[in-house]
Amino acid sequence: MPRQLSLHLDVPPLRPTWDHERRARLNGCLWIAGVDEAGRGPIAGPVMAAAVVLPFECSLDGLNDSKMLTCARRERLFERITEAAEGVGVGVVDVETIDRINILKASHEAMRLALASVREKAGCLPDFALVDGYPVPSLPCRHEGIVKGDRKSVSIAAASVIAKVTRDRLMDEMDTVYPGYGFARHKGYGTAEHLACLDALGPCPIHRKSFAPVAERSASLER
Repeated sequence: MPRQLSLHLDVPPLRPTWDHERRARLNGCLWIAGVDEAGRGPIAGPVMAAAVVLPFECSLDGLNDSKMLTCARRERLFERITEAAEGVGVGVVDVETIDRINILKASHEAMRLALASVREKAGCLPDFALVDGYPVPSLPCRHEGIVKGDRKSVSIAAASVIAKVTRDRLMDEMDTVYPGYGFARHKGYGTAEHLACLDALGPCPIHRKSFAPVAERSASLER
């Protein structure tokens, strides 16, 4: 008889839950922030992060990882989150810094800035942070990294919506500042349309020169 194997896979729940926040509260943490970033993958535009402190077990129907939501649903949830939240902070790291220190370090810096923004607005740092992904060096409060946290934790999912919508709105503005690249449609990601525009027009000031598609085209223009 064939031997059966038991596989223990880290499968996220269908919807984010309050389980991680409950565990943190059992350890004495009462003001808990979810932290997530938006914009690590694009070849243009800044990277952003958001930190969100929600009232414990508040109801936000339909909330999920921002990548799994339609634009219209994200916009509605953005308004509901900002109205309900006890603290919201956003951190932005520009293209020049991304090119200088690399995108991973820039993403971590955006998270630190987001938490600092919560402190500036609310007068104190969160007791604890739940961070999407892995632990972040030098984060200004105790925290836990949760892989695929935007699909597991309500607080992180809320932060993912705030970060995504804020960055998308900025890229819509950049579409008017640097017309011809289609930033309002692809938000700076390296789509076929974006790469074709890059071939035709060359890089603009918000392109990440350290990213291969931009670096390769910049080099060809110099030859």
